Amino acid sequence: MRRHLALAAALALAPLGTSALAQAPRPASAAPVPDAAAAAAVRQNFLTDLDSLQAKFLALANAFPADKYAWRPGAGVRSVGEAFMHVASEYYTFAPVAMGAPRSMVIGRGREAFQKFEQASTKEDVLKHLREGFAYARQNIAAVPTDSIAGTRKIFGGDHTIIETSAAVADDLHEHLGQLIAYARMNGVVPPWSK
Repeated sequence: MRRHLALAAALALAPLGTSALAQAPRPASAAPVPDAAAAAAVRQNFLTDLDSLQAKFLALANAFPADKYAWRPGAGVRSVGEAFMHVASEYYTFAPVAMGAPRSMVIGRGREAFQKFEQASTKEDVLKHLREGFAYARQNIAAVPTDSIAGTRKIFGGDHTIIETSAAVADDLHEHLGQLIAYARMNGVVPPWSK
């Protein structure tokens, strides 16, 4: 997935010429520093990926029987419902913050607040928060002024570009989709898009 996002970022930057890259030196391993036009293209690609992920998360959440939401593959591992709620928590917090938007206050700050949120994990809770969290993320990410997502900014303990932060969020959400597909298969639930 990182290679796909890096390729998308490179393609977004390529037609813009060297003006898309900032003049400040960056480590060779770092993503290119996008100008406003390139950052807007990266954001649009991220939102398109987020739409695709959301469709799959919702389809899978609906396919799981309500009585399987408490199932977990082992002690100390998130249940089906908790894994879906973790995705919803990322919609409310990680995804918007990574794009320069404010986090939702639906989830308080700190580990305990996230754990409490994830534990409210019935099918009804999951469907509600997948929808509302996604709507929050999408609306707030789209509302961030394009000039503020260009270049680099201090986030997650360092200077990062929207290319780096969008790749981190997308990687994590795709990982959770894979986790939930494995949970589904272990419970005899066929992902609806693979029938």
